[in-house]
Amino acid sequence: MSTKPIEQDLHAWLDGELDAARRAEIERYLASHPDETARLDAYARNEQALRAYYDPVVDEPVPPRLTRVRAPGRSRVWRFAAVLAWVAIGGVAGWHLHGVTSTGPRASMPGWAHRAAVAHVVYSPEVRHPVEVPADQEAHLTTWLSKRLGTPLRVPRLEGVGYQLVGGRLLPGEQGPAAHFMYQDAQGQRLTLYIRVNRGETRETAFRFAQEGNVRVFYWIDRGLGYALSGEIGKDDLLRVATAVHQHLNP
Repeated sequence: MSTKPIEQDLHAWLDGELDAARRAEIERYLASHPDETARLDAYARNEQALRAYYDPVVDEPVPPRLTRVRAPGRSRVWRFAAVLAWVAIGGVAGWHLHGVTSTGPRASMPGWAHRAAVAHVVYSPEVRHPVEVPADQEAHLTTWLSKRLGTPLRVPRLEGVGYQLVGGRLLPGEQGPAAHFMYQDAQGQRLTLYIRVNRGETRETAFRFAQEGNVRVFYWIDRGLGYALSGEIGKDDLLRVATAVHQHLNP
């Protein structure tokens, strides 16, 4: 099979939804296209990480304070709110860009940085809707997210380290809205940058590192904003990109 299959067929193959004949065609194509195989492997790892995050949560009972709400049509919204409440666990951290501090697993990661890791797992595999506003509307994206967060935002330019802006979206955070920008390199590898207003904690902090499954995160606080850069690349490579983000924001 020399013609590239449509994206839906590739994902159906990944999910085991094709019949034997079509599956064999896809596998012949992948055998001669290792770059596509690597991309699908990355999607599979993301799905595994997503299951690792959420499987323990979806089986937990909804907190009693949420079950008191009886408004029609809202049960699914409240269940989602419950999931967010349970997965966003943590404290606060600190920065001086000349130092990099490593932290352990989720127990020592601030809740907002953990949210960033979860958001990366949720949105980075998306093919058709990875962002709300694409990069070709960057000016609108920046204005919109700045208004929603209540502070001027800048979108870091990362072409110098091999990543192009895909676009961004608005996310709910613990203390208000959060901005979520997505970048992608020539091989399709994606990184995401989560930004929130760090209310009540304005001191600058050093880069800190944590890992959630296959997702590595560098997070820090600068000028009252919390930043978390997430990706499934090596720690040194992620640090290089995080440094580029900081340099762009602090020319």
